[in-house]
Formats: sequence, C-alpha cells, structure tokens
Amino acid sequence: MSNREITLEVRELTKRFGSLVAVDHVSFEIRRGEFFSLLGPSGSGKTTILRMVGGLLTPDEGQVFLGGKDITFDPPEKRDVNIVFQNYALFPHLNVYDNVAFGPRRHRWPEAKIREEVTRLLEMVHLTGYEQKYPRQLSGGEKQRVALIRALITRPQLLLLDEPLGALDLKIRQSLQLELVDIQEETGITFIYVTHDQSEALTMADRLAVMDKGRVLQIGDPKTIYEQPQNRFVAHFIGNTNMLEGKVAAVEGQDVRVRVPKLGEFWGRPLDGADVRPGQSVTMSIRPEKMRISRQEPERPGYNKIAGVVEDLIYVGVSTEFIVRVSPVKTLRIFAQNISREDDLWQITWDDPVWVYWRPERSLVLVE
Repeated sequence: MSNREITLEVRELTKRFGSLVAVDHVSFEIRRGEFFSLLGPSGSGKTTILRMVGGLLTPDEGQVFLGGKDITFDPPEKRDVNIVFQNYALFPHLNVYDNVAFGPRRHRWPEAKIREEVTRLLEMVHLTGYEQKYPRQLSGGEKQRVALIRALITRPQLLLLDEPLGALDLKIRQSLQLELVDIQEETGITFIYVTHDQSEALTMADRLAVMDKGRVLQIGDPKTIYEQPQNRFVAHFIGNTNMLEGKVAAVEGQDVRVRVPKLGEFWGRPLDGADVRPGQSVTMSIRPEKMRISRQEPERPGYNKIAGVVEDLIYVGVSTEFIVRVSPVKTLRIFAQNISREDDLWQITWDDPVWVYWRPERSLVLVE
C-alpha cells in the first residue's frame, strides 16, 4: 500500500450471531479518497462489516479505526461516517431541499451556507429545480441521487453505501454507476460500496475485497482480481470462466502441463510464487473471451486445442456466446466478438463440429 493517508483500518473484525460466524477475523485498510468495494454473495458478511464500521453493530472481536482514531465502540452519531441504503430512507414529509438540508441544520450551519451547498449538490446530480418536490414525486433514480447528496453534504470522512442501486432497473443503474464514480472523484470522500454484482464492483471500484463465508479471500484492483484470481472461488465468482480439473503431469519452468480426464493434456501457468508439483490436483481457469473457436482445426503450434460440437449459441450484439460440448459431461463457453459478416464465426451454427483453442498463458492454474 502507498504512503497515502489511511482513512479506515479494520483489524481482525469478528461478528457472531449465535453459532453463525458472520464475519471471521477480517482485516483491511482503505486509503483516503479511495472508492473501495466489498463484493460477495448474499451471506458473505459484507453488510455486517459495513454496519460495524457505521456503528450499527458492535463487533465481538477486533477494532475499527477512522483517521487513526479507535471508534470501535463509538455510537453512530459520534462517528464522522454517513450511510446510504438501498431503500433511500428519505423523510417523506420533507421536500428535496429540506431532506438535503437536514444534516447541516442539525449541525447548526448558517442558512446561507446551507442554501449554497444544497444548490451546488443538486446541480452536481442534475436535480436543479427539484427543490420543492417530495419523495413520492421522484423516480427511484432521483430518490437515490437525493439520498446520496444528503449523505455527502456534511462531508464525512467516510461514506458507506449498502447496495444503493439494487432496487433500480438496469439502464438507470448503469447510468448511476458512472455518476457515483464522478461524484466520488469530485468530492474526494472515501467510499465503501457493498454489492453482490461483480460487474458493478469492477466498473466502479479502485480496489475491491472479494468475500465468502465471512472471510476476505482477495483484495486488489479490478484488473488484478479478474486476471489473477488467487483461488477457485474468486475465479468463478468474478465474471465468467471455464474450469478444467486435472492433475499436474509436468512442470517446465513457468509452464505447467495438466492432464484432464477424458479431455487430454493442456498447458497453463500458475500465479507467481505458487507451489505446483507433479501429481498435484489443480484447476485450470480460462476466461471465455480468451478462447477462440473455428470450424477448421487450427494450425497454431503450441496452442491448447480441443474438438467439440456447438450445443447452443447466443447472439448478444457486440459478441456471440458459443456453448460447445467437448465431452458427455463437459461444455465450454466462448465469447467471440462480432466484427465482420465475412468472418468464419458467422458460418458456425447449432450442431456444427468445431475446434476450441487458446494460448497456454491464458490458462490460469489454480492450486486450491
């Protein structure tokens, strides 16, 4: 981690609900001004962490530091932290202006300063002219914008966002993702964003922590998490991937030859520093967009290749997804970009015999 000032530090944070360990000795640091995402499936512990950081839950073990100060047992109102929820939590009896002004008025700001800041923030989220509207008159996206600037106006050290876009439709959600990134960069406030949506986290976060069963499995920037997952769960959970299970047949420098039952032998590479030995059980992970498909056997020396039959294909505009059966119990997914109608890909259809091939370095060998 760089020498930039640390806004939040979580040390060995643990929370139990009866016999369930919801958060299991989690530690991480977040830099000032960073957009950090907690990503994982339902029940992975991400929202429980958010609530402990916000003071809504008390940890059973561990500590929370904000700006270097231990706030583990401070009540929510004593923390320089605000929270944005999925359900907006706007005051229905207050108009937009008064909703946004609520926090500054509690802090006894002068009305002139409040008016200046509310006007500026409404302009930032493209809601100028909405001052006198009530929550019931707003769309879901508009409500979430109001909830966001209401949480930002007092400029907390840390803003916690608990799946704030989850209730919105796809188009609005995608638009607000980009707006949130712009707002975070403009304000410079540190964001912690909880989501179960992998594409959302990859699109928005500077760094993300992938969680499962109360533990953090990997922390890194989006490219590292996607291209270099440290284990099978992360590879499978982030995006799409093809998994081939087998045993190591040989290790030659940084390359590993894996024998996959009933499919053959394929070359791949482990992560730097991974301990890979002959006879070891491993999983090869190959992203669908890293694979190629052809009607003819490819003349590509050194490439991995396997024959199969097209079981299904899905046209999605910019690309076509091919489902290729390569054995009675195994299919592979291949994403091929739609570039030209003269391309060989346009000739491939259901039940066609095909070849799937890919470069050895596109096969990530996972040892756990």
